[in-house]
Amino acid sequence: MSLEDLIYHCKNKNRVAQSQLYQIYKDDLFGICLKYCRNTADAEDVLQDSFITIFTKINTYKSNGSFEGWMKKITINKAIDKYHSKKVKLLPLIEQITPQITIEDNLNTYSLDAILLLVQQLPDKYRIVFSLYELDDYTHKEIANLLNISIGTSKSNLHRAKKILKRKLLDIKSLKNHG
Repeated sequence: MSLEDLIYHCKNKNRVAQSQLYQIYKDDLFGICLKYCRNTADAEDVLQDSFITIFTKINTYKSNGSFEGWMKKITINKAIDKYHSKKVKLLPLIEQITPQITIEDNLNTYSLDAILLLVQQLPDKYRIVFSLYELDDYTHKEIANLLNISIGTSKSNLHRAKKILKRKLLDIKSLKNHG
């Protein structure tokens, strides 16, 4: 069955089509959930909430734009909603982050795991902005709207996140050089 057919049948509340759509996209969307949730159980909750919203709002999808992108946006918004409700603190997961971190230092001297462990230690407000901007290509305007902060605050939080990461990376480098 084509994606268009699945969407059509899901719009008509066909349980078999919903199950097929879930099976096709659950792993990709779960990966997104893991980037923002503190643990697997929280990620599973966000995934479930996301699919409930996807199936209840699928009639609003008008086929102008990527269906996968539409579902990804719903999933990220569900994770942000959890953050706002203070039920879940957002936290990227190592396996889901690509090595696109831009800090004024030669990151090739550090393992990706070491860098990502440091990202996980950032304060929530810095980690969230860092993840949205650096990992999911959100603009500062989009981040500001999602988190109900100003664009300036988004930029400041990103700058502070990078500054903290750079300091911690330099501390690690110093320990390696003296150890």
